[in-house]
Amino acid sequence: MSKNMEIPARKDVADGHKWKLDNLYQDDSAWEKGLLEYEGMTGKIAGFKGSLASSSDALYKTLVFFRDYSILEERLGYYAHLRQTEDEGDSGSRGRMARYMMAATKGSGAFSWLNPEIQHVPEEKIHEWVKEERFLEFRVFLSRLLRYKPHVLTETEERLLALSMDAASTPQETFSVLTNVDFDFGKVETPEGPRPLSQSTFSSLMQHRNRKVRKAAYLQFYGVYDAHKHGLAQLYAGQCKHDDYLSKVRNFSSSRARELFPDNVAEEVYDNLVSVINQNLPLLHSYYELRKRALGLDELRHYDVYVPLAGQVKVEHSWEEAVGLVTDALSVLGKEYVTVLKQGLLSGWADRYENKGKRSGAFSAGSYSGDPYILMNYKSDVIRDVFTMAHEGGHSMHSWYAAKHNPFMHYNYSIFEAEVASTFNEALLFDYMLKNTENAELKTYLLASRVDDLLATLFRQTMFAEYEHKAHAMLEAGEALTLDALRSEYGKLLSKYFGTAMVFEESSNLEGLRIPHFYNSYYVYKYATGISASIALSKKVLAGEPEALDNYFAFLKSGGSRFPIEALKVAGVDMSEPAPVEAACREFGRLVEELAKALKL
Repeated sequence: MSKNMEIPARKDVADGHKWKLDNLYQDDSAWEKGLLEYEGMTGKIAGFKGSLASSSDALYKTLVFFRDYSILEERLGYYAHLRQTEDEGDSGSRGRMARYMMAATKGSGAFSWLNPEIQHVPEEKIHEWVKEERFLEFRVFLSRLLRYKPHVLTETEERLLALSMDAASTPQETFSVLTNVDFDFGKVETPEGPRPLSQSTFSSLMQHRNRKVRKAAYLQFYGVYDAHKHGLAQLYAGQCKHDDYLSKVRNFSSSRARELFPDNVAEEVYDNLVSVINQNLPLLHSYYELRKRALGLDELRHYDVYVPLAGQVKVEHSWEEAVGLVTDALSVLGKEYVTVLKQGLLSGWADRYENKGKRSGAFSAGSYSGDPYILMNYKSDVIRDVFTMAHEGGHSMHSWYAAKHNPFMHYNYSIFEAEVASTFNEALLFDYMLKNTENAELKTYLLASRVDDLLATLFRQTMFAEYEHKAHAMLEAGEALTLDALRSEYGKLLSKYFGTAMVFEESSNLEGLRIPHFYNSYYVYKYATGISASIALSKKVLAGEPEALDNYFAFLKSGGSRFPIEALKVAGVDMSEPAPVEAACREFGRLVEELAKALKL
């Protein structure tokens, strides 16, 4: 979509630019039939209750039913979710999602006895039964379930928690509707004419060469958040309170301990990340001083940190051109990987461009039954969007391999692992583009872009991780999460991470109220650990180290069969140690030095 065009309504988007959800459901009516089937299966759940300890047959039949029920539930949920993200203001899609959530909540309540009942089967019986070949697809599921034994409640308590699932999503859902649908950011005057300001176009406008445009867009954008700051602070406080509630009722020492438990990630991994990044903040501060000099500014402002440093380079890639560029860059991964990804990006995996009401940003949604779909708001004049395509393509191919090589019950890998496959692709794309151009200005642009991408993923996400842990820790210590308290803590982190080169606006600390990932608690740190792992692994593959590529594909194919730290050891990197993060910081410092030379500063 051209940057001068009005943002179209969903109905006006060309079919070829939309994802094809046929592998989930042909249409809404087919989804309705699936929902009826699901509700019918829900009515059969009680018939399995009380039988699990009687025999291996009883346990096996129950697990098969639970597997089939869960596959159907996933299909229904993904279709409803994807349709809703197409236009968050569409009442039909919101209604469909609401009906799914109600049905899923009822189903979770009906199945609330399952985990406690499995937990109460003598472990020696389960260990003996799972030796039978037919239990092969359930072994990982059962071993992980038994690990949860100290945190599984009684049947009645589990049912009450399951029934609260729908209501618990209110802070996240309200935040999404407010910021993507209700907020009207207006338009910004530019030398090219007025441009609509939205969650998606904000990033593009922050890269505008005209500083007055950036400033106007920044102040106008945050002005809308300022007008709603009290409500947004209450929403985030509500999210933290619910996290605290769940950690207490499930017998965890903290919200962080509960969130890290499923991945079997020690809290020291989180603390090591924050500690190493804090030790290397002088590298980040040096970069901001470099940016200040490169832009010729007396003072660096928050709206100056995204504009490309390579002065006159103008990069344009159509969707098709970007697909070709990305797949060429990934050719080292082999024919199968490249062919599948290219066909998917051109023929129905991706919802390409922005439309009114569409969810901002980008994501990959890989499921067992459907294609690994990709949502983007692609802009042909934003080179980061090409890297975003590679990034989301990494997620999608990880999903494709995981579903192809694992049974449903343990195909789904963790987010901790996902952020490796995505940023790995970005590393290959950067390397390919840098080596395949003789244009000095483009090389400078690529270096600057890579530095900014590493900054955003390694340093910025760690800042976010430090903030959300601080917010949760404040609540757990009995402190109120007021608007002033949240703004104060976020402001301290802004000053620490940006250093003395930066001069902030009064509204800058409102940024902490606009980050969608904060509603998926303790998520963002995985971006930083992920890119640290991917830098190490991509260097091995690009250097042609023996078995590096085979080890990487073994990792992609492992799905959820291993805990993430162990899966990454298979790939060739140990994230239980601080060394990969330290190496990533050194890589950032090296690239900043190269960029300074290219800019002759």
